[in-house]
Amino acid sequence: MLGISRRALAALLLLTTSGIVPALARSPQFPPVEPVTARHGMVVTQEARASRIGAAILKRGGNAVDAAVAVGFAMAVTYPRAGNIGGGGFMVIHLAGSRQKPAQNIAIDYRERAPSATTREVFLDAQGKADPAKSRDQGLGIGVPGTVAGLALAHEKYGSGKFTLAQLIEPAIELARKGFRTGDEFEDTGRSAVERMRRFPSTAKLFLKPDGSLIDRGTLLVQADLANTLEAIAKNGPRAFYEGPIADRISAAVREAGGLMTPEDLKNYAAVERPVLRGTYRGLTILSMPPPSSGGVLLIEMLNVLEGFNLKRDDPASVHLMVETMRYAYADRAKLLGDPDFVKVPLAGLTSKRYAAALRARIDRQRATPSDKIRALDPQPFDGPNTTHYSIIDRSGNAVSNTYTLNLNYGVGLIAEGTGVLLNNELDDFAAAPGVPNAFGLVGYEANEPGPNKRPLSSMTPTIVLYRGKPLIVTGAPGGSRIITAVLQVLVNVVDFRMSIAAAVQAPRIHHQWLPDETMVEADYPEATARALAARGHNVRVWPPFTSTPSIMVMPNGIVGAADTRTRGALAAGY
Repeated sequence: MLGISRRALAALLLLTTSGIVPALARSPQFPPVEPVTARHGMVVTQEARASRIGAAILKRGGNAVDAAVAVGFAMAVTYPRAGNIGGGGFMVIHLAGSRQKPAQNIAIDYRERAPSATTREVFLDAQGKADPAKSRDQGLGIGVPGTVAGLALAHEKYGSGKFTLAQLIEPAIELARKGFRTGDEFEDTGRSAVERMRRFPSTAKLFLKPDGSLIDRGTLLVQADLANTLEAIAKNGPRAFYEGPIADRISAAVREAGGLMTPEDLKNYAAVERPVLRGTYRGLTILSMPPPSSGGVLLIEMLNVLEGFNLKRDDPASVHLMVETMRYAYADRAKLLGDPDFVKVPLAGLTSKRYAAALRARIDRQRATPSDKIRALDPQPFDGPNTTHYSIIDRSGNAVSNTYTLNLNYGVGLIAEGTGVLLNNELDDFAAAPGVPNAFGLVGYEANEPGPNKRPLSSMTPTIVLYRGKPLIVTGAPGGSRIITAVLQVLVNVVDFRMSIAAAVQAPRIHHQWLPDETMVEADYPEATARALAARGHNVRVWPPFTSTPSIMVMPNGIVGAADTRTRGALAAGY
């Protein structure tokens, strides 16, 4: 288990007696982030084996997309809490330009999709009230997986051409077939999912002992069914996953668990490309994901607001302004964002500098504004024409920022019998009813209500920052609602506070999401700053480490990778 330093424990006790409420009575600590510098390429993930696989692809002449595809399939084996082929996510790609071809920026949406039989009332009980168990613990919460389609699309259109899809899947097949020894991360996260795993014999026989407890650390984890599924994809392409025996087994498992998925739902799934969301911050170009992710919208909206402030490091006044900015942006998220294929999202307005100025003018620079006093503004007049993340850059300046997820650790806890595929509970990200919070406390309204073939709103924020047209920072995070603010703080730490990428990743974080009206701080957040926020009217609560931000920064002396040690086993691997 993670240890607790005397200094951190003393600080936590002091906060408890000062009107700052601790969410937990302990303070998990993590080791310093050690930067890794390489000359030609870098892969940073939350799982060491996957990082090494990606770096090996780069070293053999693959581009960043090739490495991202190999990493994505590998983590489906080695990082089952979130790495997946039974979930979905988002990928942002920057392809460096040449004399023959201009640079390209691409966003691939492979978010899960609701089955076609989904209704607006799907997660309500007989009395018409939201039933969280339906979206988190039952087959009704399982969306049509998008990862296989997304990774295959990325490889087909933007890979180097030096590797077949089968070659990129091969390392994952070998790890699944031969097995690997479970480590700290599996032990840390598996315990929280044991109750969900016990409900499904197909999952229990792989991850649990006969007495129903988690398999021991160091157990050789062999996943023969998953190896067979990966081999079928390698041999016959992504259609082997979405049609035929594998699709039949997945849909049957979902329906047996009470869900609505049919083989036709899988057959009809497709990953899609969307225009990259672009913004600027203090002369840098921000590339991020558009809806159905809320991540890029809120990131750019918040950066636009903060650009009008003179932020200072270790300054309570600056932190107050950042928290208030978060509060207003998440209010917009709740009311305005959803699947753009079904609702009109005022993207240009939300990400405009003029709208940011209007928000900035509403912020009280001295006192916290209670969230019940804040409502989403109308951006229309300004309109113009966890989860896991990995960051990759290659020697040519191509970059990939990819975030994908099962939602909760190990998803719904169900492995589809005979496939080895852990399935998501991603449909909990819909607003089951107006104003009802999901598993991460986020509320939503009509724009994000459930419906047939809709993609639920996400917080995933894969991001690439360009300086003079070339990648400077590649970052992102897992962590549900706290993803967006984690990415925001990494960027502010580097750009405004002149921190190294390792220090920016290491720095303690803060979070506010409008509702609940809480200013969350990590357990090692500076005590003096937390006290100052409480004095300004913030309802400060102490939490364990929020999330992980695997990040890369291009420096004059090389490419620097920073693996966030909030995740045990994270690794930056370069060459």
